[in-house]
Amino acid sequence: MPPGMTAGADGRQEFLSFTLGEEEYGIDIQKVQELRGYEAVTRIANAPDFIKGVVNLRGIIVPIIDMRLKFSLGTPSYDQFTVVIVLNIGGRVVGMVVDSVSDVITLAPEQIRPAPEMGAALDTDYLVGLGTVNDRMLILVDIEKLMSSDEMGLVEATA
Repeated sequence: MPPGMTAGADGRQEFLSFTLGEEEYGIDIQKVQELRGYEAVTRIANAPDFIKGVVNLRGIIVPIIDMRLKFSLGTPSYDQFTVVIVLNIGGRVVGMVVDSVSDVITLAPEQIRPAPEMGAALDTDYLVGLGTVNDRMLILVDIEKLMSSDEMGLVEATA
């Protein structure tokens, strides 16, 4: 099991599934604090494009990351289905904007395959693997590793 992932006693893991464009992704449900609708953010000067800005969430200033921009998946559009997934990673609260949230999926270890090597075309460092449920395939993201990467600089890397 990848570091930063949690599993039940039977080895099963729960993932929150969400969509970006045509693809479905999954992140460890244990990292999710809450789900919110998209609301206007306060822009930060000189921040990278994928950092939309910050919001005040009950007294905590939360940076908001647009995952569509982060993964270069085209121009985002914000509508009634757009969701901000509020994450708590290493005690730091971060919001990520996704097109929509589907459901919580429980995967057994045998339903998770390693991510294929894609060469330089795709950075697979942040991928846990591919989860399969019937005819659905979920791209499983190690959200803790992604958010603590140097380019994001949002969460201190945990040892």
